[in-house]
Amino acid sequence: MIKIALAGNPNSGKTTLFNAITGKTEYVGNWPGVTVEKKEANLKREFKSYSLTGEGHGHGHGSQHDHGSQHGHGHVHGHHHGAGERKHQVRVVDLPGAYSLAPYTSEEAIARDFVTGESPDVLINIIDASSLERSLFFTTQLLELNIPLVIALNKQDLVKRKGNVIDTERLAALLQCSIVEVVANTGEGLKTLTAAAITSAGRKTQPAPEFAGRGSLTEDLDRQSYVRQLTDAVLKRGRNANELTVSDRVDRIVAHTVFGLPIFGLIMWAIYALSINGLGGWASGYLNDVLFAKIIPNAVNGFFERIGVHPLLQSLIVDGAIGGVGAVLGFLPLIMVLFFLLALLEDSGYMARVAVVMDRYFKRIGLSGKSMIPMIVGTGCSIPGIMASRTIEDENERKVTIILTPFVPCGAKLPIIALFSAVFFPGQTWVFPSMYVIAGALIIMGGLLLKNIFPFQSSSTFIIELPEYRLPSLKHALSQMYRQAKAFIIKASTIILVMNTLVWFMQTYSWSLHVVEDPSASVLATIGSIIAPLLIPLGFAGWQAAAATLTGFIAKENVVSTFAIVLSASDDALMSTASPLVNLFTPVAAFAYLIFNLFTPPCFAAIGAMNAEIGGRKWLARAIFFQLTVGYTLAMLITQLGTLILYGHLAAGAIPAAVIFISIIAVGIYLIRKNRNQSLPGGQ
Repeated sequence: MIKIALAGNPNSGKTTLFNAITGKTEYVGNWPGVTVEKKEANLKREFKSYSLTGEGHGHGHGSQHDHGSQHGHGHVHGHHHGAGERKHQVRVVDLPGAYSLAPYTSEEAIARDFVTGESPDVLINIIDASSLERSLFFTTQLLELNIPLVIALNKQDLVKRKGNVIDTERLAALLQCSIVEVVANTGEGLKTLTAAAITSAGRKTQPAPEFAGRGSLTEDLDRQSYVRQLTDAVLKRGRNANELTVSDRVDRIVAHTVFGLPIFGLIMWAIYALSINGLGGWASGYLNDVLFAKIIPNAVNGFFERIGVHPLLQSLIVDGAIGGVGAVLGFLPLIMVLFFLLALLEDSGYMARVAVVMDRYFKRIGLSGKSMIPMIVGTGCSIPGIMASRTIEDENERKVTIILTPFVPCGAKLPIIALFSAVFFPGQTWVFPSMYVIAGALIIMGGLLLKNIFPFQSSSTFIIELPEYRLPSLKHALSQMYRQAKAFIIKASTIILVMNTLVWFMQTYSWSLHVVEDPSASVLATIGSIIAPLLIPLGFAGWQAAAATLTGFIAKENVVSTFAIVLSASDDALMSTASPLVNLFTPVAAFAYLIFNLFTPPCFAAIGAMNAEIGGRKWLARAIFFQLTVGYTLAMLITQLGTLILYGHLAAGAIPAAVIFISIIAVGIYLIRKNRNQSLPGGQ
């Protein structure tokens, strides 16, 4: 086996290159800190076969291109490898971004430990050509490791756009290693790069004498001085570095202290409006109203009736499996369009600016802009969002970020928003964006509350590299859309399908295992009735709402599919303004139910990720209790105050709601005072 490690600074294009040469679809963001653990995959056959035919092999130092040209001292060798070498498996490892081998963050430690401890056969050092001096500091450290090194000089398109020119031949000669110019986004130069890496695998190299010695502050300063001289020798700048660029001028507006946050809100509103009212909404309407509501059920029912299938089995397949899963899959086009637009926004470089804008607000609650990165990742799924908190070096800040990240509505929660929006607020474009506005408010207030309940003071600093604005890649956006759609379909065909089957059985049978005519006598109704009294202060009674909430903790999409089963409603009936849901909720209670499902603890898989990252069962219990209390209290306030304001009377459960609210306030005041007493000198 040949093991190739990809190493480089954050946001240098490592994961984009990794996906291109392995065929994987790992998450890529145009900001640093996205890759938080090493990922491994086999090299794609087309790259391995290209390497083994003898094409593109470079030795010595020089720059190489796929079209066969060779510069500097490099050469292309036409020899063929033996049969034994052809059977070699080539394994590629994508390491987290690192600025130095002296780790400052946990992901830098992962990269350092792998490079120094695992001894890969060859290193591919991805250099951001648009930030050459910063990248070369890490390169000089890698050259000292006596591991074969090939440099991938990435983002050459950005260099040319700035009017700069890099003398690649001279740089290769000075560093005494091969350099391949690549553009990872388009795939340019990648075949030559992998060929050079495979050829160099296993060779022993001698560290350049200029790099001898490292570790102390003085030596790091010497290294910086050398890198600066090296950059000046090979980089010809096309314009004055102090001149304002287009990105600088745009940042003065979108990252403005006052206007930055409203601009972000308007952009997100536009994205959701386009997703819901555009192609995504139209396609979802077709799937819900026609495909899963009429065409597929009618065809399956007709087929089963012709072959004489038992009515119970027919009901299980049509009403349980197809009805439940179809109610979720009907929202797939909407989700695909939404994540396509979000991927375009990320790839443009804007999301790094959002972290800068939010840093000003997060500092007030003891966090920093680093906490924004897990939350942005969490818009797709809370699990990678929670894992992305590893980029935060301060332990307490990381714990608080893990607790708050699930408040960001993920892709699994979008079908719930879409269902209740279509039934109770048809044609209203404010519902989707309002969930994210509420999430932001909860994160700010939740952070303040946690800061006052648990004694901690953040010590982290927030430094982020702002990438150049660029035209987003359609290929990248389509790849991210496919990734989300694939995950959604797999989840619907596994966890949700199994859960829907279980829900159908629990609603069809009683505890004595007899088929029930009245669903209120079923096993599901009994379980739901036990939980239902707890939801009365929130304004929604009935075992159906309780049952849907319970299954939602398995996977949030189950809320929609459970309603489709327990209400015996087809997709078009469930989504219409005459939906059976109107018998369970008023518009105010429906909004509260939406809030309750979005801002209580996430699904079990995300809770598992919290358990792995938060550092102990005690903190996990605190996190779940806090999330449950926040979601419950907010839903309760919306129901009680909204009913009083809009309908002029008290909602059901007003008295127990008042008692619960006063109790929560009392406990909160007690915990805050306890924390303050412990913070005083000599306090215990």
